[in-house]
Amino acid sequence: MTEASGPLEGVRVLDLTTILFGPYGAQTLGDWGADIIKVESLSGDGWRYSGQFRHRGMSGQFMAANRNKRSLALDLKHADGKAVLRRLIPTVDVLVSNVRPAALARLGFSYEDCHALNPRLIYAAATGFGQDGPWAARPAFDEIVQAASGFASAMGTGDEPAFVPSLVGDKLCGLSLTAAVTAALFRRERTGQGQMVEVPMLETVAAFNSIEMLGGHAFVPPIGPAGYKRMKERRPVRTKDGWITMLPYSGDNWCTFFETVGHPECIEAFAVRDPVARAENIDRIYDRMSEIALSRTTAEWEELLLRIDVPHAAFAKLTEIAEQPHLDAVGLFVDLDHPTEGRLRQARPSARFSESPAGIRRMAPRLGEHSREVLREAGYSDADIAALIERKAVGVPS
Repeated sequence: MTEASGPLEGVRVLDLTTILFGPYGAQTLGDWGADIIKVESLSGDGWRYSGQFRHRGMSGQFMAANRNKRSLALDLKHADGKAVLRRLIPTVDVLVSNVRPAALARLGFSYEDCHALNPRLIYAAATGFGQDGPWAARPAFDEIVQAASGFASAMGTGDEPAFVPSLVGDKLCGLSLTAAVTAALFRRERTGQGQMVEVPMLETVAAFNSIEMLGGHAFVPPIGPAGYKRMKERRPVRTKDGWITMLPYSGDNWCTFFETVGHPECIEAFAVRDPVARAENIDRIYDRMSEIALSRTTAEWEELLLRIDVPHAAFAKLTEIAEQPHLDAVGLFVDLDHPTEGRLRQARPSARFSESPAGIRRMAPRLGEHSREVLREAGYSDADIAALIERKAVGVPS
């Protein structure tokens, strides 16, 4: 472990989240320097067991969303487990949870309960649906939110929706959670006041999706169809030996492209100088581009398009992403040694801070790995801790 140096150094967070939305948001706070105490049930976060692993309970995807954390295994249905959490709450700056608020309130840890213990606390609720709406009590997962937000309709069609093959809702909501907690901490520095923060998945994804996908329905009454037609029009094109995306953007870009590839007649034929006319002809333009693309290899296209300043990119396979030239040069992916899980590859924190660098200080914890350490910090004696473990209020690694 290395010392924290990020902009949130000194901030302490109780992380009562599981799976991906909450843990990813809390991990980002940890990447930025906060001390994250991950409070897990005695059976652990279910994400530990999802995906591929060398040892049960330490899947690769769990470790990718739970680094820079300490694990405290705690039974919050046990009176002694509740007492431990109540002792910890006054010592932290933030409590973040994706336990449904009604269930957390039944355990005695509603916002009001926690505020009474620590008036400066930022209490962040990572919910599926806004708690003032009729779906407040429903469980939510990424696919549920993709379906209900219109995201799946945008990915496919209104008649045949399709899921994005990534847990995109969980991850973008995790980043929204990080931002909301950080903003609340900033306000507390100015006012001294804690507050409750709610980040609901459905509302967050629906708002995110609406920016361009409302289309003509951004006007009242609508002036055209919903959707962002350009994203349906743009498509990968096949080269002699692979695939590339070519994205001439302005009228000048399109003119330069067609002149350079020896098809100046397309400039007038497709009216590429006029953005409105160009949009009307875009299917024909991409059909012609697909024919032209077959005349060169991917590398030849990259050299030519770079020279004429046309936006482009070759397609990177997931298995090769760490070797993608730019990402390799900036060292986004790093190989790390986990004390029990061996050599791992993860993306380092992508945000850069010139005076308070973010970083990976500690590997993802085993279940209950830091239970004793956290309890000692909270003032429990070794005898007290042993008794809590014996009564199964607290868990430690077997």
